[in-house]
Amino acid sequence: MKGRFVLVFCFYLITVNHVTCSDPEVLEYLNRTQPALRQLAEFKLRHPKPIGILTTSAGKLVELREITTLNSDSFSNQYFIDSLSHSDAERIPERVVHAKGIGAHGYFEVTHDVSKYTKADVFNGIGKKTPVFGRFSVAAQNLGGNDLVREQKGLAVKFYTREGNLDFLCIHIPVFFYKDPLEFAPFIHSAKRNPRSTVFDPTMRWDFVTKRPDNLHGQLWINSDFGLPNGYRKMNQFPIHTYEINNKHGEKFYVRFNFISNQGIEFLSDETAREIGDIDYFNRDLYNAIENGDYPSWNLEMDLMTMDGLKKLDYDPFDLTRLWKKGTYKTIQIGRVIFNQNSDNQFRDQEQSAFNPGNLVPGIPGPMDNVFRGRRFSYRDAHTHRLGVNHNKIEINKPLYYKVYDRDGVPPVRENMKDAPNYYPNSFNGPVPYVDPSRPKERLVIYESNAVDLEPAAEFYNEFLQTEGQRERLVNTTVRSILPIPPELQRRVIRLYTLTDEDLGTRVAEGLKRALRMPPPPPPRVIRLNPRNSNDHHRQHYYST
Repeated sequence: MKGRFVLVFCFYLITVNHVTCSDPEVLEYLNRTQPALRQLAEFKLRHPKPIGILTTSAGKLVELREITTLNSDSFSNQYFIDSLSHSDAERIPERVVHAKGIGAHGYFEVTHDVSKYTKADVFNGIGKKTPVFGRFSVAAQNLGGNDLVREQKGLAVKFYTREGNLDFLCIHIPVFFYKDPLEFAPFIHSAKRNPRSTVFDPTMRWDFVTKRPDNLHGQLWINSDFGLPNGYRKMNQFPIHTYEINNKHGEKFYVRFNFISNQGIEFLSDETAREIGDIDYFNRDLYNAIENGDYPSWNLEMDLMTMDGLKKLDYDPFDLTRLWKKGTYKTIQIGRVIFNQNSDNQFRDQEQSAFNPGNLVPGIPGPMDNVFRGRRFSYRDAHTHRLGVNHNKIEINKPLYYKVYDRDGVPPVRENMKDAPNYYPNSFNGPVPYVDPSRPKERLVIYESNAVDLEPAAEFYNEFLQTEGQRERLVNTTVRSILPIPPELQRRVIRLYTLTDEDLGTRVAEGLKRALRMPPPPPPRVIRLNPRNSNDHHRQHYYST
């Protein structure tokens, strides 16, 4: 049986990864390790000889005696200068949010005819395939942070369409935390690290939630069973906004897009997450699945309303902090996204990728809410700071077709439009705009209220959570979260929960009382070394012999 498995795996390596292997010891190693840990071994199998002669960044061949600076003039060694100066500058600013992530390539395939709703070329023509790049991420963690925490998990998908790049930026819960884009910075600051202690501080987060109660609905999702998915593959994803779309006749519809996992959805308890204890659990799971040929996929669908339907609603369908009510929309299938190739280099692709919710295509005029307007500016501004003004000319962000009047700036500039005119309008045949006869002549103007509506949070607790166990786990997670915060703030949290639902507030209050009566946990066990008496300073302080 073991020999058969080795043979099958060898066949997989040959057919999928295009490598050959005959050494039984190597085969045994490959069979007992996961793809993420054998990447270098597989590289060597694909390249049985060195892939070339080492050079400097300017292309000069490096001679064998130049790979060391010992007993030589270091600053006459261009390889040394090249290596040291480059390493000093190889980091770029990390993202303000969703800093830690992993990227994968794939494609989108249309499975249903939606031409009556949108003229977007990418969504029309059953069987049509469009290349995509996806970036999966954790919201508040820094680079190198922990995947196994209760916070938003994101998926940003870039569709390389014939009409330009189309970006969807999603989170794994179907509601957002605020309606005013001015709240972005304080919301993020409250979820990130305390500027003095440098640790994640629940006092900051709960203080902000109680001061801005429109955060509560999203916070309930995070504290519930839905808050911690079992990896990136087993979660749904939601672009959050209500989008306007139109067909070739100019008829308008209003939709919320959903990416529904074909792997099913699974979630982890805090206890299970602690048992797993792998801070790279999400990244590792996605990478291994794709390398093993178990390609994750998501069905893309849209919940749809007509203009007439909008007029009959008793709630705001453009409110990001609430769900659409049952019976007020219908769900339309569009296609599926499949990720079938890991990035060969995560920095080149994932770290340099620049997604913007404002990257839209004809047939999808897009959202109209104030948060969207803020995001379409903020994302571009952040990319310019992080990657430079020419971030859309970086290979992973480059559209299939572009003709622009933007010039110069920090590289890459690519062909920089060569000798074409660099101003518009001009008389010398530079690129010109086109006319879209099906573009709607009017758009809705949304008037948004800053009134706090706790109804969506109450509906989540009473209707969306369907079992007593789900409600109890929500309460327990909340109690653990507020246990270390100041008493005054604990009372504010309980009051907000009670205003949302009396039963919820009572349970949290009682759970907190029980938790406060519990003795503190014992200190962690440590390994103590007891060195023998010795005059050796290092042995005395660090070693036991």
